[in-house]
Amino acid sequence: MIILVINPGSTSTKMAVVENGEPRLIKVIRHAAEELAPFAKIIDQFDFRRKMILGELEKAGIPVKFDAIVARGSLTKPLPGGVYAVDENMIQATYASEHQHACDLGCVIAREIAKGLGCPCYIADPVVTDELNDYARVCGLSMFKRESIWHALNQRAIARRFAKENGKRYEDLNLIVAHLGGGISVAAHDHGRAVDVNNALDGEGPFSPERAGSLPAKELVNLCFSGEYTKDEILKMISGKGGVFSHLGTTDMIEAEKMMNNGDEKAKLVINAMIYHIAKAIAEKGAVLCGKIDAILITGGIAYWQYMVDELKKRVDWMAPVHVYPGEDEMSALAGNAAAALRGEIEVKKY
Repeated sequence: MIILVINPGSTSTKMAVVENGEPRLIKVIRHAAEELAPFAKIIDQFDFRRKMILGELEKAGIPVKFDAIVARGSLTKPLPGGVYAVDENMIQATYASEHQHACDLGCVIAREIAKGLGCPCYIADPVVTDELNDYARVCGLSMFKRESIWHALNQRAIARRFAKENGKRYEDLNLIVAHLGGGISVAAHDHGRAVDVNNALDGEGPFSPERAGSLPAKELVNLCFSGEYTKDEILKMISGKGGVFSHLGTTDMIEAEKMMNNGDEKAKLVINAMIYHIAKAIAEKGAVLCGKIDAILITGGIAYWQYMVDELKKRVDWMAPVHVYPGEDEMSALAGNAAAALRGEIEVKKY
């Protein structure tokens, strides 16, 4: 069983070839800003990234012949978690989506390669996975409903890993999982269902290296009507140039740490404020679970930063034991989902 895994990110394309559960090729293709600059929209990068993937397969001497192709899911309509077959409806919805994110490229590239091979292609636990409870959807204006856009794939993979390591089923546990990366999502997992999570892309929850998180509503309205910025410029402030970048001019947390360690008081304030707001978001999810929490799991790239982890623990470990899983488990999670689908162990849903 040979599976091609495709996971596009904003500045890189991760790919892997997994044969009978073992990685045969793992590659992170980096994309410099000047390489991506000619593309007006992210979806326009489709052919550029497809050719890069095929080029890496050729360099590795791996034939373009797979039992399945699986990709990170795109920002289309809200979906329950699980594995979905990529079909024409999904492709059309991806092109028509009002959101723009590099993950949109995954299903499009997978479908194009799979068409020539006649093999199935899937997405699994896309970022628009929506399992919110009814209370979580309601907010203070009747014309709005809260949306969940979050790191569903990695959060669920880490939750299942924790459960397995402790001889339990994910579906039998109450967990709070915080993914700390360029965006930050914090979810309450209630017996296998993520019943409450912040929209980590469009402006909700704690601020992150590049995203503004929740903002004072009146100040944001005043900014929108100031006449100083276009709609696109303000949206970019919310997601892309917000958060730590807005304060310190960098999204690189290694650089931000150096600034703090070199005595930059502003950097120290901003970093500790981000930790403070992440801790608040974790505590909020404790209320969702009525205080019945089996564990708090910290994951994502920033979880490698010991200072961040130590300071977070100080604020939340009174709630439940804290376990740290640095990085992300998305590639193996995608491959595992595809293999289970091929074996008939899990249902393949229709978009």
